[in-house]
Amino acid sequence: MSNKADIRVVVAMSGGVDSSVAAALLVEQGYDVVGMMMRLWSEETMAGGAHNRCCTPDQMSDARRIAAKLGIPFYVLDTKEVFRNTIVEFFIDQHRQGVTPNPCLECNRQIRFQFLQQNALALDADYLATGHYARVAQAEDGRYLLKKAVDDHKDQSYVLSVLGQQQLAHALFPVGEYPKAEVRKLAEKFGLPTASKKDSQDLCFIGDNNYRRFLSDHAPDVMADGPIVSRNGEVLGEHNGIVNYTIGQRKGLGVNSHEPLYVVGINPQENSVIVGTADELGRDHLTAKRVNWVSGEAPSGLFQAQVKIRYKASAVPAWIEALPDSRMSVQFDASLRDITPGQGAVVYDGDVVLGGGIIERPSHQVA
Repeated sequence: MSNKADIRVVVAMSGGVDSSVAAALLVEQGYDVVGMMMRLWSEETMAGGAHNRCCTPDQMSDARRIAAKLGIPFYVLDTKEVFRNTIVEFFIDQHRQGVTPNPCLECNRQIRFQFLQQNALALDADYLATGHYARVAQAEDGRYLLKKAVDDHKDQSYVLSVLGQQQLAHALFPVGEYPKAEVRKLAEKFGLPTASKKDSQDLCFIGDNNYRRFLSDHAPDVMADGPIVSRNGEVLGEHNGIVNYTIGQRKGLGVNSHEPLYVVGINPQENSVIVGTADELGRDHLTAKRVNWVSGEAPSGLFQAQVKIRYKASAVPAWIEALPDSRMSVQFDASLRDITPGQGAVVYDGDVVLGGGIIERPSHQVA
């Protein structure tokens, strides 16, 4: 397929500047481009219904206008049910388990690069392209590499660490080669009305962005009062629902102490919040589950790399070892205060993503 006109690319369009420029770049490069937008679930909280922030009527209108301007077909894929049954239920269930999930990781795993990509390939497409800031390259042995974006401040490789060889073989990230400022200039060059549009953030399926209110409505059991306890089980106070607390939190505990206390763990079985001193908060190790190795093979033996424990965190040096049952052990060179169960632990070798998994709760949190 040397002629790009023979290569069909479905672009996941959101009505935002990044996906719009991705589509425009591919059209300019001569690909056979098709625009596709997912209609996602959102709770009914407003008169006349509610709309997921990723696919509001305005967003859909913008995406249609962009597709028309670029002269490409545009389709809407009904994804409400699968999104509700996977991502929203996952979000609720993880909070019930006392962890702080990253729904974007799960959405990329199950929605964009499973459900959407499979639908794209069913349209005889060769690739699914998105507006993510990341890059795909090919190693000398033919394997696909997931790499950080050129713009380190906008890099989204962390939330794409769930991808494997099959997904990367059919994935394109056109804006990953450009700084964000250049992407906006490209939007102006292409005459796209989204050139100055603000970036979307936060949880797309919660209309008012109040996740505590959302959980109170959809999972009231996680808002039950319970004890705030020390590591040794001493009751120090009472909390108003485990979802209102996260690892490292200091403010709003309502506990009298001669030294500052922080949330160091959540015990959903006992419906308790565990607090401790700053020294008790930090850890220099973690284990992760549901680990995906981008190459398709787990590395053998102990190896050194860099690990990010949150989307906006810096990658820090660590020793990593792949464990049985899709798990891994991570030993950091220094103690970290914000290791949070439910978040992703993503392994980097420089600008290459080796893999990632979901941080497990340490044993002291459920003891």
